[in-house]
Amino acid sequence: MTDASSQPPIVKPLEQGLYIVATPIGNLGDITLRAVDILQRCSVIACEDTRVTGKLLSHLGVSNALRRYDDHSNEAARAELIGAARDGAVALVSDAGTPLISDPGFRLVREAREAGVPITTIPGACAAIAGLTLSGLPNDRFLFGGFLPVKEKARADILHELGATRATLIFYETGPRLVKSLNAIEANLGVREISVAREITKMHEECRAGSAAELADYYAEHPPKGEIVLMVGPSSDESGVGDPDDLLREALIELSPSKAAAKVAKATGKDRQALYTRAVELKSK
Repeated sequence: MTDASSQPPIVKPLEQGLYIVATPIGNLGDITLRAVDILQRCSVIACEDTRVTGKLLSHLGVSNALRRYDDHSNEAARAELIGAARDGAVALVSDAGTPLISDPGFRLVREAREAGVPITTIPGACAAIAGLTLSGLPNDRFLFGGFLPVKEKARADILHELGATRATLIFYETGPRLVKSLNAIEANLGVREISVAREITKMHEECRAGSAAELADYYAEHPPKGEIVLMVGPSSDESGVGDPDDLLREALIELSPSKAAAKVAKATGKDRQALYTRAVELKSK
């Protein structure tokens, strides 16, 4: 007779639905226990690149079915995954980090929700958030901008649009494009505090801070490798809330100089009378 205690535990199947599973961004030790459990028990794993996810699953000892789902996947592919999620458990992963952050998973989640499919998130590593924690930049307000455009004009337009936001900006970038992006930040946003984090959680992790010009010079001489998080601090002002002149100009669109000065004084802690004098000057221009 076989001792029941020697038998492997019975793995119960998951409830049907779509499971959004975060995976490591570098160090495989960063996967959560819950993520491992979900990947072991789901019936299908949808991923961007079966080779990349296959390596992770091999490390975890998981051999569940893989289906490719990426930017090139069409409506039929989404419909197939949604159908599978109605009957069983489908896990959605990206090549690294949290799905839906700068990847096409949002379409699948949106259509699954419209179809009444239960959706569960299994949180974990995210390069944007990890980079922000390393940067030392203000983090009470931040905006994730994905990848900057490749073309110069489009990149400048985005920087002008987002640069007016009184928050730390977070972008993903590649090594070959980093210097061009830093030069564009210098040209379009002026002097800002910049942090560049790369190889996060890996052996050669680093986070380097300085002005865009300083960092562009450094990386021109030391071409960077690996995945990069590029972060831009808000417009210079010790309080981190933005340049007073910019705030006044924005307020003056709808308010009188007196009310604009009061609003900016409250936001920055600066002298209201001095701001009023400056507001009158700006209004006259």
